Formats: sequence, C-alpha cells, structure tokens
Amino acid sequence: MPMLADNPNCLSDREAMGLPETFVARLPATLLARHRELLRAEPDELAAFAGDPQQPFERRYAAGTLLGLVGDPRIRPFDPYMVTIPAAHATLGLSHDEVNRVVEQWGDVGVIEPWIAKECPRYDAQIARFALMRYPVTNLEYRLFLEHTGLALLPTSWTFGAYPAERANHPVWSVLPEAADRYAQWLSAATGRRFRLPLEAEWEYAASGGAHEYPWGDAFDPRAANTVEAGPLGTTPVGIFPDGRSPFGVDDMAGNVEEYVADDYRPYPGGAPVDDDLVLSQGPYRVARGGSFTRFGDLARCARRHGRYPRDINVLGFRLAESLQ
Repeated sequence: MPMLADNPNCLSDREAMGLPETFVARLPATLLARHRELLRAEPDELAAFAGDPQQPFERRYAAGTLLGLVGDPRIRPFDPYMVTIPAAHATLGLSHDEVNRVVEQWGDVGVIEPWIAKECPRYDAQIARFALMRYPVTNLEYRLFLEHTGLALLPTSWTFGAYPAERANHPVWSVLPEAADRYAQWLSAATGRRFRLPLEAEWEYAASGGAHEYPWGDAFDPRAANTVEAGPLGTTPVGIFPDGRSPFGVDDMAGNVEEYVADDYRPYPGGAPVDDDLVLSQGPYRVARGGSFTRFGDLARCARRHGRYPRDINVLGFRLAESLQ
C-alpha cells in the first residue's frame, strides 16, 4: 500500500490515489479480443458471467462491458431490482476504543482521526422493513430521468454533457444530492411507488448486516470491490464484484461510486460534533457512504461517513430505497 505523507486534500488527485505520473494499466488494451467467445453469448448468459464469483475479474468485466452495449437485463429503469431488508434492531457506528485501530490501519493512505471519530459512538437503531436497489443508479437510468424531466442536472462525468453509451450499465456519478432527490421523486411519480434515498442507518445496516466491517466480512479484500487498490481506475459495470456483496445480496456497496443517503451530517446519539475538513470547508453537507474507484479501502468500510468535496477524486452517485407497508 503506498505511503501518503500528507493530507490527501493537499495532494493532486493522482498523488492522493497513490498513482505515479506515468501511465498505469490495470486492464489489457484488447480486453474483448481476449474473450471473443463472449460475443456469441445472449444477454442473460452475459449477466450470469458478470456476476459469477467463479469467473476471473477480467472475464466478468468483459461480460459486463458487452451487456452495456447490447442491453443489460439487470437494469430495469421503471422496475429496479430491489432487495428486501428485514426489520431489525441493529447496533451501528463505531466504538471510541476502535478509532485508533482504524487510523493506524489506514494511516499510510492519509486517514486522520477526525474522519473516523464521526463514526462514534456505537448506537442502537430500529430499522423498519424496507427495500434497497441491488445496484446503484446507472447512466442509462439517469439518462431516462433527464429525457423525461428536461432538467439541467447533467453529471460532470459526462464529458461535454454527452451520454456515455459505452458505460450505460455503469453507475452514474458526479451528481449533486439534490439531483438524487429529484430522481427519487420522478421515479416515484412515474411508478406510483415510494422511492427515496435510504436513511444513513438503513444504508449501513444493508451493507454490514449489523455485524461486519466490510460488506463481505471484517478484513479488507482488494479484489472484492472497485477501489483504487486493484480496480481499473474507472467505474465498472454494476454487479461484477460478487465477492463483495452484502449479507443481504446487495452489490457495489463498498466501491465503484460513493452513494448519497438522505441525511445531512450530524453526530450520532450521545456523540459530539466533529468539525473535520468537510464541515470547515463545506458547512452542512449530505452524507455519502461506500467507497469508490478513486479511493482506498478505508472508505469501503460500512461505518465510514463521508461527503462531497468539490474535487474530481470524489465520485458521488446514489441508489434508491423503497418504503414498504
């Protein structure tokens, strides 16, 4: 793991990602040529390959890439694939005596105590039964939202505002939290269902099951999520990291893109406000959860609380929850 001697906020994006100035290749230049047999596969077969933990990552990525071009059956804009999360009494957050451990574990990549202190203290939360999108909202889904509403809420990740057709089934990113709210309102009106952004406690419980530090367990695995450690340094098709699924079967909660929740930052019950760099530079801000392709595994921790910092290295997207009777 690269050493970052300075606060990442003071470094260039590449320096903060631990990357050299020279080109870094994580995928072959002829990816699809190496998996030419997938060109004959039907979309349902490609979807099975993309989510199969027995397939190597390069093959899953190739299958997901082809799905984005031919039409991904997993992406259902007006009937998204939802996972039901049962009601629970959960204990969430981080105990104060764990802060030093986390800071020491991730200090080499610039993690400092105030960032982790926001996770304290452990607290009890009553989680009502709800549903959560299995995948984050994709570029295709977000395009339909813009087409139907005519809103000027273009993601800055769409170069010159042009829809990236080759990344149709990748998560949309570089949107503002207000855009995520408007998307939920639009889809609710279009379907007659009760979509919304998940509450912070709901998101953490769906990711951790109330028991794990990462969606897959308690030890970081660089191959289980699209983070900067081993990922391709860009978004990936949704659902191609099956080893990183949450205990409830939700995909991409530890990497790919960070995800807005419904809550603005505030201390947990019994906790004290933490005036870290986000608070001091942004003031009140919407909380984001999960890691991204630009960030190290510390942000993939289920308890990690983050937010939008106005730099390209901050990759913010979202997924929706649905209120159930």
